[in-house]
Amino acid sequence: MNNNAWIFTIGTELVQGRVINTNAAYIGRRLTLLGFNVLGFITLVDDVDLVSRYLSHVILAEKPRVIVTTGGLGPTYDDRTLEAVAKALNKRLVLNDDAFRMVKEKYDRRGVPLTPERVKMAYLPEGATPIPNPVGTAPGSWIEFENTVIISLPGVPSEMEAMWESWVEPRLREIGPKIHIAEITVKIVGVPESSLAPHIEKAVKKFARIYVKSHPKGEEEGKSVIELYVMASDEKAENAFKAAENALKLILDSLHGYSAHVEILETRVS
Repeated sequence: MNNNAWIFTIGTELVQGRVINTNAAYIGRRLTLLGFNVLGFITLVDDVDLVSRYLSHVILAEKPRVIVTTGGLGPTYDDRTLEAVAKALNKRLVLNDDAFRMVKEKYDRRGVPLTPERVKMAYLPEGATPIPNPVGTAPGSWIEFENTVIISLPGVPSEMEAMWESWVEPRLREIGPKIHIAEITVKIVGVPESSLAPHIEKAVKKFARIYVKSHPKGEEEGKSVIELYVMASDEKAENAFKAAENALKLILDSLHGYSAHVEILETRVS
């Protein structure tokens, strides 16, 4: 079974550039630290046919372990992501008893009556498990299709993040890869990125489960500044960190002949 993941951020406001898409960055980062291999993210307008078509393609062609969608779970006419998920899975969109209870309790506490628009948020794909929303009203959805888990969360970042941290991530830890991620970020001053490139490639080829990326950051006193990121994964945390260290050492050892300054910015093992 693979550990690949895809992210779908749904919202016409995202595609039009009216809202900055921070959800993709947040989820991509969290999935990566959990050991999933994030292959990409897709941002689409609020269109049931379009979203269901792309979901179907990814599910059938890629067969990822996880798909996460954000946006389109609210009470308005264009909040139709779960309808698209149901269509992609060839399932019905049905009133979920547990989701209805969650929605009703929220409005009962406020003394606000239920309306069709509010009840709409309790409709999930048939067979889905509702995800509690501790911040807002709309529940999320967790549904398994063959070997793929489709997780749908609200687009409001505060709601999405609270649901992710309190409910989604603990369950992904149970089904995800049992590996640790080690990361080292360093700042290198005085070496052009083009000079680093062949040594980065050499390190990636030499060490298994290593990812290295250089990020140009302009200049300081006429010297190029590169931020170098090294990531390694392994079943044991110490092995992951050692692999990242070895890959970084191989790259830095190549800098003889340059009056380079190297500064460690961050090290992390998760």
